[in-house]
Amino acid sequence: MNQLELQNISKKYKTKQVLEPLSLVIEEGECLVLCGGNGAGKSTLLSIIAGVLRPSSGSVLLNDCCLQHNRKPYVEQIGYMPDDFQADPSMTVKEFLLFYASLRKIDLSRVEEMLVLIGLQEQRNVRITRLSKGMRQRLLFGQAWLAKPALILLDEPTNGLDPYWVNVFVQQIKEIKNSGSIVIFSTHMMDVAVETADRILLMKAGNVIDQLTELSSKEEVVMELIKLQRI
Repeated sequence: MNQLELQNISKKYKTKQVLEPLSLVIEEGECLVLCGGNGAGKSTLLSIIAGVLRPSSGSVLLNDCCLQHNRKPYVEQIGYMPDDFQADPSMTVKEFLLFYASLRKIDLSRVEEMLVLIGLQEQRNVRITRLSKGMRQRLLFGQAWLAKPALILLDEPTNGLDPYWVNVFVQQIKEIKNSGSIVIFSTHMMDVAVETADRILLMKAGNVIDQLTELSSKEEVVMELIKLQRI
């Protein structure tokens, strides 16, 4: 059974505290959505969980595997989509996915399946530099999902997506949850948060200022999120 545990993690740069101490337990099949304005600490939190940033305090455990003490087996269980695209611009769409598949020893059939899932089968031989913003986002999402990880981390995955692909993304997140994986992502799209989340963390200046779990009324939750963001 998949479980992620954050034990008192925080982040500080010299005298600036960018993430206040935070403890959480997230269970199998749960989707946690991070909402908040710029500088809220969403990307910092995701980067710490992904192992990109070292926390100033605390521990991160996935299925009892501690990131700080057993990094390799920890990162083998995660998929991570950063908020910016960093790849060799000469690579094609398929080459990009094949590169990540080779790192994870994933069968070629999964790459072909992913091209269809992210709607880039017709662009398989197109170089990354020629893709639109939305296509690049879908490709980044595809590499994060490629290995069917226990934990998938997505930083602003809906940026640049048109309404059709936002709807597809919502359905895909529900699919990933149903498979038992844990999903954590950040977004400014309140409707997407409500449609996918089991829990929403509203963050501001490195603090979790509210945690919403009663998500039965979409309209009420969206209004509550909007009001809280004005604090």
